[in-house]
Amino acid sequence: MCDHTTPSHPMQCILPPHMIEAVRMRGDAKMRKMCDALHREAHKARIARQEASPPTAFQAAPRVSRGAIPMLRREVYDAKKRATLPGTLVRTEGEPSNGDQQADEAYDGAGDTYNLYFEQYQRDSLDGQGLTMKSSVHVRRKFNNAFWNGEQMAYGDGDGRIFKPLTGSLSVIGHELSHGVVQFSGGLVYQDQSGALNESFADVFGVLTDQYKKGQSAAEADWLIGAEILGDDINGEALRSMKAPGAAYDDRLLGKDPQPFHMDDYLNTTRDNGGVHLNSGIPNHAFYLTAQYLGGKAWEKAGHIWYDTLQDVNNPHATFAEWADMTVAKARKRFGAGSREAILTRRAWKLVGINV
Repeated sequence: MCDHTTPSHPMQCILPPHMIEAVRMRGDAKMRKMCDALHREAHKARIARQEASPPTAFQAAPRVSRGAIPMLRREVYDAKKRATLPGTLVRTEGEPSNGDQQADEAYDGAGDTYNLYFEQYQRDSLDGQGLTMKSSVHVRRKFNNAFWNGEQMAYGDGDGRIFKPLTGSLSVIGHELSHGVVQFSGGLVYQDQSGALNESFADVFGVLTDQYKKGQSAAEADWLIGAEILGDDINGEALRSMKAPGAAYDDRLLGKDPQPFHMDDYLNTTRDNGGVHLNSGIPNHAFYLTAQYLGGKAWEKAGHIWYDTLQDVNNPHATFAEWADMTVAKARKRFGAGSREAILTRRAWKLVGINV
C-alpha cells in the first residue's frame, strides 16, 4: 500500500490506497501478501523521498528562453526484480535500445514528458534546471505499482492479473514524473485538499503528456489515467477517468471507482492522507471541463492556466477554492480580464461545486 504518513514528503505511487485495500479485502492469500509487500516498499521509499526534497521546494522554476536547445538527459536501470534502486544501468541518453521493452518505454516516456514541459512551458526537466531523469524497470517481482521516490522513477512489471507492466502507459509515466515537478516547484503538501490538488496536477499533466505525444485535441482524447495497464480480466477502462470520475472501473476484485466529481460528494476521511486519491476527481473534472470549453489542444490554453497556477500559488496548503481562484486569475493575466478563457475557467469550477 502507498502509506503516506509523512504529508510533505510522501512516496508518490500510481496505485491508490483504496484500490490496494480492495484487493486486500477481496483477494486471496497471495494477493494479501502482495499488498503487504507494497506497504513495506512504500515505507522505504517514503524515507528516501523525505531526504531528497530540496529546500527550494516551494519556489517557482525558472523558464528557459524561447528557442533554447533542450538538454534532455535520461538514464534507465534494470532492477532485476529486486527492491534495491537503481540497479544496473542499461541505457543512457542517445544510446540505442538493448531490446528490453520496459526499458525502452521508460526511456521514451521520460523523453515525452520532458518534451511537453520544455516545449510548451519552458521548463527544463522536473526541477527546471536540467535534472537527469532516472528510471528503474523490473522493480521487485510481479510488482503492481510505479512510483516517484523523490529522485527517480521505479516501475513494476505487474503480476499479469491485476496489472500489466506499468511502463506501458504514458499517462502513468507522465503522472509520476509530474509529482517531481510539484516537488521542485509548487510544493503542495500531500494532505487533504492540497494533497488532492497534488494528485490532480499529476493526473492533468499525465494525460497532457499522452495527448501531446498523440497530437490529440481535447475532444479526441479519452481522458483516462492508466488505460493500458489493467489486466485483461479486470472490468474497467483505467485507474481514473477525468471525463467521468467514479466510472473508471467496477470490478469484482478492485471494487467500484469511488472518485467524486462534485463538491456535494466530497469525501471527508482520515484515510489516504485525507482522501487525496479520491477527492482529486473534483479538480480533475474541473480541468476536463475547462479544456472542453476552450477546445483545441488542452495543453495550449487550459494547460498553461494550470501550470501558471502551480508556479505562483505560493501556498503549500492551498484549498480547492484557493486553487480555483488562482486559475481564474491566471486565465485573466494570460488571456485578458474579460476573456472567454477566464469566463469559461470560472464556469468549469462552478459546475463541480466551487464558486470563484
